[in-house]
Amino acid sequence: MNENKLLGRWGEETAARYLKKKRYKIAAMGYNTRFGEVDVIAENRDFVVFCEVKLRKNDEHGAAREFVGAGKQKRVIAAASRWLQENETEKQPRFDVIEIYAPEGVNTKKPGITHLESAFWEGK
Repeated sequence: MNENKLLGRWGEETAARYLKKKRYKIAAMGYNTRFGEVDVIAENRDFVVFCEVKLRKNDEHGAAREFVGAGKQKRVIAAASRWLQENETEKQPRFDVIEIYAPEGVNTKKPGITHLESAFWEGK
């Protein structure tokens, strides 16, 4: 596995650990369809949350959230729609972005994490 894939997986696992600490249950990770991918799918009492995880060493070139453009949002929403067809739930869907800042990559001891709830939504 190449370094970028390893770093991406580490970021997704870091986001999942963060969500678990916040009392979310992880429903899926790396959910992939031909329409798109969702990095982490988690649930709390009210929501099924589709998370896009963005990992950066720093915010020198802009906040990580700025790299979740309209095309990426559309692909996440399409994959989420597929997941919702396959997994019946009464919970409200929500689309979040989790930014992770890891200056030393996978060797970062305490990465900075920002959780943006309802970062985007269908039809935005």
